[in-house]
Order: sequence, then structure tokens, then C-alpha cells
Amino acid sequence: MFTGIVEEVGMVKNITVSGNSGKIRIKASKVLEDVNLGDSIAVNGVCLTVCEVFLNEFVADVMMETVRATNLSNLTRNSKVNLERAMSFSSRFGGHIVTGHVDTTGTIVDFKKEENAVWISIKVGQDFLDYVVYKGSITIDGVSLTVAYVDKNMLKVSIIPHTKKSTTLLGKKVGDLVNLESDIIGKYVKRFISLYKENDEKGKPSKIDLDFLMKNGF
Repeated sequence: MFTGIVEEVGMVKNITVSGNSGKIRIKASKVLEDVNLGDSIAVNGVCLTVCEVFLNEFVADVMMETVRATNLSNLTRNSKVNLERAMSFSSRFGGHIVTGHVDTTGTIVDFKKEENAVWISIKVGQDFLDYVVYKGSITIDGVSLTVAYVDKNMLKVSIIPHTKKSTTLLGKKVGDLVNLESDIIGKYVKRFISLYKENDEKGKPSKIDLDFLMKNGF
């Protein structure tokens, strides 16, 4: 699990894909302070497992499904990436629950400056937008953000100066793909509701209803 609070911006030293797998080598410093083989590091919001560690670099394996489902295939040597170690129970939880399992990619369609902030508009499919709510949480390239606008075709977030300095988001351009992960709580709620509706249509009683969800903290 992660929080979506980026710890540092790393740099891709090399990325190779051969057959049905690949490896990515990233230059970093802070996320390597206590890293061990097998640890998880989120790279642009993608949970990857560390398989090699060097003084200022680490290597992670990449599955082809990860390449297909994320923007990692667009990375090249010297690309900058957002990095975060798996969350620690001894630290503050400043973002929201992030699994590092990217749902889909979206396309940046616009940047608009508003005083000290910058609005980013992202076009994405309706299937993903069903999980997005106004003022809810979303992860964009590993960054925990608040949804400031959502309709049937796109979502918008507002980037403050600290996020600008600490992440790669405002280094991107119109047309770039970004990794998106919706709030996991929304996924569970939708799944429970869909099961309730399915059982109701079949005439089968279900223990999952709105009262059940409320009693269990949803």
C-alpha cells in the first residue's frame, strides 16, 4: 500500500522489454535509504518490486501486462518518474489509500493557470469515470490529488506550487498519458451494490444492502 505522497522524483537510466517481461533501472536516493530486495516502490503510481539495489539506483521487474496497462512503455532514458516507498505504519498518512494497481491511463488535454495553481484536464473513458466523484481522491502518476471537476468525458485537478515542485505532473505536455487509479473504497462500494442488484433481479435475498454498508463503515 501507498499514500500517493511522492517522496522524490527519480530518473530512468534504462528500460528494456524482451519477450513477455522487462526491467527498468532508476536513479534515486531517498527511496533507497532503507530499501531491501523484494520491497515495493511505486513508479509513476505503478507498484514494482525491487530486484536489484545499487548505491544510487535500483532495478525492478516489469510484466508485459504492466507495460500494456500503464504509461511505463512511454518512458525512455532520462525520463523523470514519481517515486514512493510502501507506506509505513509509523509515519503520517497524508494522502489516501493507494494500491499501486493502475486502473487505466488518461490523456492530458489542457493546462490552465489560475493564480498560484494550475488546472490539469484529463480525458478518460466512462468506465473509469464511474468510480470518480467530485471532491473525492484520485491518483495521477502516483500523486494523491482531489478531484475538482468531473463529467462524462474528463476529470480535472488543481496543482498547487508544492506539488509542482515535488512531482513530474507539470513537466508533462498536452497529449501525454498519465496513470490513473481510483479510490479503492469506491470500487468495493460499486461491487457490493452490483451484487445486491444482481441478486435482487434473480429474486435471491442478499445480505448486502445499504444498511449493511453503513454499519460496516462505507
